[in-house]
Amino acid sequence: MKTLRGIPLLMLWFALPLAANDRTPPTVQPATSFPAVEVHTDEHVAIAAEPYDTKEKESIFRVDYLSHDVMPIRLIVTNQGDRPISLADARILFETADGDRIRAAEPDDVERMMTRKEREGSRIPLPAPLPPLHVKPKGSIQEIEDDFNTFEYSALAVEPHTTRAGFLFYDVSGLKDPLVGAKLYLHDLRDADGKQLFYFEIPFDKYLRSKSNQMN
Repeated sequence: MKTLRGIPLLMLWFALPLAANDRTPPTVQPATSFPAVEVHTDEHVAIAAEPYDTKEKESIFRVDYLSHDVMPIRLIVTNQGDRPISLADARILFETADGDRIRAAEPDDVERMMTRKEREGSRIPLPAPLPPLHVKPKGSIQEIEDDFNTFEYSALAVEPHTTRAGFLFYDVSGLKDPLVGAKLYLHDLRDADGKQLFYFEIPFDKYLRSKSNQMN
């Protein structure tokens, strides 16, 4: 499970950086603007989850996370009340269709995943008995560090009548259709008095249905 905090330097090289753009986060809109949203009327909080599950959407990043089995999920938190809420102790988990809960990846987790996949993909077979040739991955450590600094969700508090947004990254390796039947599960959010809010479960099927409707 993940506690929100600062992000250390990522030490990693890997392939396929995406085409350059201004790399600015998407415009912040209320959580109720998104299809995959849960609203707690009594607690005056709405939370949405927006997967960046296509090459077009993830082009805002400097690197191609999807090709490394890492799913960027944009978290949008809207405080509709008159007092702040705290995510300082929040746990934000990707719950698969089978009920497994995956914590948001820390930088060293991302490093291990991507380094492993790069090594597997950079092996060039040679005629026996020569061992495979490993090609050094292309990319920039700075690109990865800049991505996390620019995009990761980092707001520990959400002020009254305010929306905060940012990205979390999940290891979905081994999942054929990671969003089908899956949810984003949040707990340990607290109000201004330190009282724990009711947990949130945001089904990604809501997002998939909306996406399907847009294509039809």
